Amino acid sequence: MKFFIDTANLKEINEARRLGFLDGVTTNPSLISKESVFNHKEIHKHYISICERLKNNENLSAEVISTSYTNMIQEGEKLASLHPRIVVKIPITRNGIKAIKYFHNKKIKTNCTLVFSIGQALLAAKAGASYVSPFLGRLDDLSYNGLNLIREIKNIYENYHFETKILAASIRHPLHITECSKIGIHAVTSPLNVINSLLNHPLTDIGLNKFIQDFQNKIIKN
Repeated sequence: MKFFIDTANLKEINEARRLGFLDGVTTNPSLISKESVFNHKEIHKHYISICERLKNNENLSAEVISTSYTNMIQEGEKLASLHPRIVVKIPITRNGIKAIKYFHNKKIKTNCTLVFSIGQALLAAKAGASYVSPFLGRLDDLSYNGLNLIREIKNIYENYHFETKILAASIRHPLHITECSKIGIHAVTSPLNVINSLLNHPLTDIGLNKFIQDFQNKIIKN
């Protein structure tokens, strides 16, 4: 399973690269608003800076702000032209589905975002989305099991041999990541701190402290 970092922060991307688990990056307008970029020109330069930190088959999902079909097409084509690693991120709306179909025909990769139902995921795949991003955490907030949605989408995609890849989003805790790995989806996109939390276990801390104490007591003192 691939690990995408859900951020627009260059320091976090660099840290994920150093730790060895960076497979790609996803952004959205909320994440971009947290960075020191103030106009479209600076945002585009920021996207290019992110892409320059990626390697091999890694990519960056960059989201359109527009909601009308014509403007989605114009904005998406501009984003795709910035760098070959950019995947155009499109919301699951009526105009969004039309835009995804357009980009599919143009061989421009897309990530269909804000997906909360099987029907939305089915339409995204039919339109030719490269990725579909179901939002686990936000469904959990409404007392709906987001992981069940992931399982159902995967079953449907396998039944009909859709090529759309599942990129689980709105990851809130490490259990979301481990359960997604059991389901066998393509990737998760998560804040860096949630991925880092996979390292944590109290028995690891206890065991490490015991090793160090034993070494200091038996070896160093001698």
